[in-house]
Order: sequence, then C-alpha cells, then structure tokens
Amino acid sequence: MCLTRALFLYSLAFAFCDHAIAQTSTRPKLIAIRASHMLDVKAGSTISNVVVLIEEDKIRAVGPALTIPSSAEVISLGDVTLLPGLIDCHTHLLARIPPGPDGYGLNLLTKSQAFRALEGAADARITLHAGFTSVRDVENEGSGYADVALRDAVNQGLVEGPRMQVATRAIAAVGQYNPFSADLRDFPSGAQMISGPEEARRAAREQIGFGADLLKVYADWGHPTLTIDEIRAVVDEAHKARLKVAAHADSVEGIRNALIAGVDSIEHGGFADRTSLELMKQKNAYWVPTKGYFFFRLDSVTNPRQRKYMEDVLKNARQNITLARELGVRIANGFDPSSAEDHGHNAREIIAMSKLGLSPLDAIRAATTTASELMGWQDKVGSVEPGKFADIIAVPGDPLLDISQVEHVKFVMKGGIVIKNEMLIAAPH
Repeated sequence: MCLTRALFLYSLAFAFCDHAIAQTSTRPKLIAIRASHMLDVKAGSTISNVVVLIEEDKIRAVGPALTIPSSAEVISLGDVTLLPGLIDCHTHLLARIPPGPDGYGLNLLTKSQAFRALEGAADARITLHAGFTSVRDVENEGSGYADVALRDAVNQGLVEGPRMQVATRAIAAVGQYNPFSADLRDFPSGAQMISGPEEARRAAREQIGFGADLLKVYADWGHPTLTIDEIRAVVDEAHKARLKVAAHADSVEGIRNALIAGVDSIEHGGFADRTSLELMKQKNAYWVPTKGYFFFRLDSVTNPRQRKYMEDVLKNARQNITLARELGVRIANGFDPSSAEDHGHNAREIIAMSKLGLSPLDAIRAATTTASELMGWQDKVGSVEPGKFADIIAVPGDPLLDISQVEHVKFVMKGGIVIKNEMLIAAPH
C-alpha cells in the first residue's frame, strides 16, 4: 500500500515538473544589451548607441536605438565596444605541459586522463572568460579521448567553457612525434602513430567513431613524414563523415603533400613560400598561422639557436601574411596554447597578426567570421546578427584603433547567459 502511494506521489510530482517545464519553455526570456558601440565585423563599420535584443540563446534583433520591450532584462554596458564572441581555431585545452626538455614526457607519465580532463576544464573556463566562446581543439596531446568528454561536459552545462570542436588523438607517422623510448614498448605518445594508408584509414575511422569533430594529421615533424597516400586516406574517411582535416605542416614539402591530399587547413606554415600560398588558394584551404607565441616570447628567449629560429619564423610570417592577403588566402585565428601560463591569453594571436601584416579589422575577422567558416559554424557564430547564438563580448575603447583592447575583455555572454560582467550590472528598463 505504501509503495503504491509512493509511486502515485512520484508520478504526480513528475507530471507537475513536466507541466512546469512546458510552461517555462513557452515563456521566452528577453535580454537587451545596450552599449555605446558595436563593431559590425562583416560590414567593417562601427554602430553607435547599439541595442542587441536576445531571446533565450539567440539574437533576435540588433541595431541603433532599438525599442526595448518592457518585459526585457536590460544590461547597460556603457562606453564599450561590442564584438562577437571570439574564436580560436588552434588550441589545446588539455595541454598543460611543464617547462623544460622533459616536460612533454613527464606530462604523459605523471598525469592520469582524469586529471588531464580536469586541467582541460580549468583551461576551458579561463579561455571562455577571455572572450573566446568557440574553439577548435586540434589534438589533446596524449590524453586519449578526454577532449570528447570535456566537449560533452561543456555542452551539458557541467563545465563552464567555450563551444568545442575536438580532433582527439591526431595522426602521425611512426617514430615522428614525441616522446619516444627505445626500451618501453608501451611508452605513451602524444599522437596515434601509423604506417601506411590502411593504418591511417583505421586510425581515422577509430577517432571518428569515438567522437572526433575533425581530424588532425602531422604532415611533417622537422621534415616531411606522412605520405600523400597516408594523408589522403585520412581525408577520405573524414570527408565521407562530413568532417574536416587540419594538417600540421611547416615545410614547403609537408604543406604541398597535405594540400594535394585534400586537407582543409594548414596549421602553422612556418616556412611556407609563395608556391605554398598559391596552392592553398587553389585548393581553397585555410591557413592558421599560430604566430602569437613567437611574437610575444621572442624578447625573453636567451638561447641563440632558439631565438634565431623564432626570428626566422616571424620574418617569414611578415612576408607571407602580406602575400596571403594579396592572393586571397583565408587566414583563421589560432594561438596554439599548451601551458598553464598561455591559456587565457588567446587574444595575443589577434594582436600579433595585426603586427605581422593584417589590418586590425582583418585580424578580428580571422577570429570571428573567417574562423566560423573554417569550423563550418558560420550560420551559428562569428557575428552579431539575428538568428545566431548570443555569443557577445565587450572591450573598452575601439579595437580598430587599439587592437590590444581584445586582450581586455570586460563582458562575456555565451548563448544568452552572462559569463562575466565587469561593467555595469543589469539595469532596469
């Protein structure tokens, strides 16, 4: 009798909850953001006295001096410039690699995948608070499929972080990605090692099966490594699943092999030349330069050999970014953080790009509209316009006049939820 009564009460409670949820879902939540300025990244112009009207998680309307419904919660941010949530197309949220020559190996040997996932959660939060509401995580550096778990935890609201696309383990040639041990056969590695097209195909299928949103290959590692046929097998499997392939490629030959095999983006391209860029344009591939680390760390490097290498990479970047603009190569933003001190400073890549040849507007577009296109999310994020997710940030001053403002984000909203607000608190209408 007691069990029957309990079951009845439980069913009644669930019915009430379902009714309450149904009622809530039919009552739209309206938010209006007011600010002095907003950069329209598509038009390249600034809108004054802007109002962004948000319904649930999407933008409903945007424009100067819009009429605000009386039911809306108003957030007045004052003298700031609104921007779309920024995008980093080359990050490693699960990488907190200790300094020193043995740091990478120690990271793999001394940290469990569970701990790596928790580190990733911390880095995800830092990245989101820096204004990056979407990221493409291009390899989890030896943490199995922990990046898939992190992405899913963010999507379920268990962890605070940006929208994520994850590449899981990455694919490299046997013996051509660190670390190595001649004695320990099961020594953990930072990528999935393959030899031959069939192993490449199997690795691609496995990673897709375990939840990859894109795949990453190492076309070179100091010198060209994977063959065109090996890369093509990965590309074939990815494209059948409607996923993209990113290629780590610094050398001219590595870039060429990756592009001929059909990859969708070249990551780094440190020693690309005109032929490399022309082939990128011909193949309709994106370039993700990742030069912010070099730009901001050069002055602190004391090792002559390392400093010379970084100087050469930056010199080549200055030439190639200008040339890429002339050729019409699409450049997407990616900072490539891999340590605790780098995460959250993703905006330094935008600043570096503006110092190496992009205009401030194009550097911001690389982190918004162009980045969203590379991710295939151009209908969801990358600009502040009706129908897209309400991913909005605010910076002081005018980033077109002072690009460094993108590193001083004062307000972050992701999907209509305020993540950070260092300006005025919500004001009554």
